[in-house]
Amino acid sequence: MKTLNNKLVILDRDGVINYDSDDYIKSVDEWEAIPGSLEAIAKLNQADYKVVICTNQSGISRRLYDVDTLNAMHEKMFRQLARHGGEISAIFFCPHVDENNCSCRKPKTGMFKDIIERFSLQNELNGIPVVGDSLRDLIGAVQLGAEPHLVLTGKGIPTREKGGLPPYTAIHENLSAFVEHFLRVKQC
Repeated sequence: MKTLNNKLVILDRDGVINYDSDDYIKSVDEWEAIPGSLEAIAKLNQADYKVVICTNQSGISRRLYDVDTLNAMHEKMFRQLARHGGEISAIFFCPHVDENNCSCRKPKTGMFKDIIERFSLQNELNGIPVVGDSLRDLIGAVQLGAEPHLVLTGKGIPTREKGGLPPYTAIHENLSAFVEHFLRVKQC
């Protein structure tokens, strides 16, 4: 597989693309896109970027929903995204809880290392943007060279207020604002 020359963007799901809930997103009906997020992904695609989702889904281990339900949520997202001319190139998810002590649950680096391998990225994320609404979405990716971006949707505002973000974390109102900023900077 040829390398992408950094034409990749990594997104968290809940709180970035769709609304989040402290009670988890447990069904297809509960999965609702944040206004403008699907259009933003389509704009990235139109600018020749592949979009990858990297998401913790501990609701599976907590038995709040199963993998079939998770897949159905993603099918809903794919259908809605396709209406805007966008697509997701891959979804990486961790079904575990912290107590499982797996290597894939963010903030650990396991899923990000899987992305590196899958997309032949030379063992690092070297400036590839990672967009999340919490600190745990950013830490593992930054350890591998990613460029951190926090959105203020989902848990973004309390995350910003708590502090401790990686140096040079860019903060955006939402995914649409990130995409507008990112594409403008890349054109310069």
